[in-house]
Amino acid sequence: MPDWGDVTRAIRRADPRTQDLGLTLLVQLAVTMPFVVPRSAEVPPADWASYAMTTLGVLPLIWRRRAPVTVLVAILAVGGAYKLAVDGPGQPIPYAGLIAFYTVALLCTARVRLAVGALTVLAVAVSVGRGTGTARELLFTLFVSGAAYALGRLQHTRQAYTAAVEDRAAQLERANRIEAEQAAARERARIAREMHDILSHAVSIMIVQAEAGPVAVRRAPERAEAAFEAIAETGRDAMTQLRTMLGVLRTDDTSPRRPQPGIEELADLLDRVRGSGLEVAYERTGEVRALPAALEATVHRVVQEALTNVVKHAGATRVTVTLEYGPRALGVTVTDDGRGPATGAATRAAGGGHGLIGIRERAAAHGGTAESGPAPGGRGFRLRVSLAITPVTTPVTSPLEVGN
Repeated sequence: MPDWGDVTRAIRRADPRTQDLGLTLLVQLAVTMPFVVPRSAEVPPADWASYAMTTLGVLPLIWRRRAPVTVLVAILAVGGAYKLAVDGPGQPIPYAGLIAFYTVALLCTARVRLAVGALTVLAVAVSVGRGTGTARELLFTLFVSGAAYALGRLQHTRQAYTAAVEDRAAQLERANRIEAEQAAARERARIAREMHDILSHAVSIMIVQAEAGPVAVRRAPERAEAAFEAIAETGRDAMTQLRTMLGVLRTDDTSPRRPQPGIEELADLLDRVRGSGLEVAYERTGEVRALPAALEATVHRVVQEALTNVVKHAGATRVTVTLEYGPRALGVTVTDDGRGPATGAATRAAGGGHGLIGIRERAAAHGGTAESGPAPGGRGFRLRVSLAITPVTTPVTSPLEVGN
């Protein structure tokens, strides 16, 4: 048994000209039946002339989509000539005319449909008058013609609705594709910021330690080993963070994920910076509490980048990191006693400015702001970042921590 659903879908996917050709052959088969069915003896036999006239009234259906009004007029004209000139078997239903009228209702404008409808009613009245002349035949013919017109309008509405749905689906697909591309761009920017922060900080600390190593070997050999160990530890930590971040990009990597560093990991970060010879103070004020993991990671990266800038550009001897827990915002302040914005900020900008740009982007992602400028007193440089946070959750002990 054939799958009629597949057959229907195949017909719909076919070229319109192929569909019209198939429809024409089907109608031709229908109008041929009266010629092959035996006729009664008192009725003249069907001849080839009448069959040729019948075929001539079907052939215009091949062009019904390209010229629906012309096709309908041609079919009606051939039908009228058939009644006047040929004594052939009559057709119980005017198949070709109904299909042509349906096509006009489907494809033509309202003005054309009105004119063609009036012409069709007139043709039906004349045809019935020259035939049986009964009201029954007139009503039946008008009914089937009206049904053909109604089906054409319904099909027009259905096609318009289908086109609107397909257009909406195409728009949604384009919107989803654009959103996916934007999400990919944001993710690339995020990964670039993470790699910049990790590598910039690690390389800066390693350079400072490496430059101090030869001096320590000559003047204080006991400190040289600590300097080289600090270089190795900084490198190992950077490699671990890079593996964690890049591992997320590997879909086939099922190894456990190390969480992003948060506020608790700031102590290790500050210890590595202290190993470079910089004096670092750290304090937290306000009601210290647990924060979302994403916000804590942002705080860690902001402090990391700020300290990297201090080590690379400021020429400072002391830096203070302060976290201020407010009811709705967390303030992060990093202040150094170095050269200040006159030279420090210019040096930062000479390096491309990606660090400060990344800090501003991170702050904006959490509904916050980032400001930088001279430290109080005019000496040094200060970075202030404000990040929006959720309401207080779990309190944390040690509301104040100071380290030197």
